[in-house]
Amino acid sequence: MSFGLSRGKAQSYEGFGLTQDDLGPLPDSVLSDPEIARIDPRSWFENPERRFELEIGSGKGTFLVQTAPLTPETNFLGIEWAGEFFAYAADRVRRNRLANVRMLHTDATEFLHWRVPSGIVEVIHLYFSDPWPKARHHKRRVVQDRFLEDCLRTLLPGGELRIVTDHDAYWSWMEEHFARWAPPDGSGRFHRLEFERPDSASDGEVVGTNFERKYRREGRPFNATVLRKPER
Repeated sequence: MSFGLSRGKAQSYEGFGLTQDDLGPLPDSVLSDPEIARIDPRSWFENPERRFELEIGSGKGTFLVQTAPLTPETNFLGIEWAGEFFAYAADRVRRNRLANVRMLHTDATEFLHWRVPSGIVEVIHLYFSDPWPKARHHKRRVVQDRFLEDCLRTLLPGGELRIVTDHDAYWSWMEEHFARWAPPDGSGRFHRLEFERPDSASDGEVVGTNFERKYRREGRPFNATVLRKPER
């Protein structure tokens, strides 16, 4: 299977890793016609008809490598911006021959906004994303109103955004957004649910990523939640 990777990239990742070059530039008319830029990532898999989930900020790919073998009927796309982490994760997926995982090296929020078609994703995983603690960097945080709008658009009815963080100030920021998007009275555009840890997590773990294991050793508490798109 070929995704248009250059020879060097194809030899490195054997189709398990894609880069921004594979997406190509955004069309000039994208502002007036957003649909023109859409790319269906399900077509990157051997069985594109399967359930599709997306992880934002996959790091070294630990969550994907752990959960993909347990759920072979689900296709997972991991997106990682840091080049060294992307390369490590893509090679890790390749070495484990995980046919239901692909890695993408790009800005995840921009990919979700411009590229992902509406109503195709079952779950968006967002675990331990960068808190950008300085006030002048808050605009770089993943959880923003535009991001939540993009999640609502790209999720299937009943689809979920699953979030875990170790950073209290970032969690407070998220809570402010959740209050608008998923208020307790159920009148919001999402419904808020308790987070249930995946089967791939070890005893005592919330998810089981590298960051979680590092922060747990440091004694940090974790906060987690699920935002579910209504069925109708």
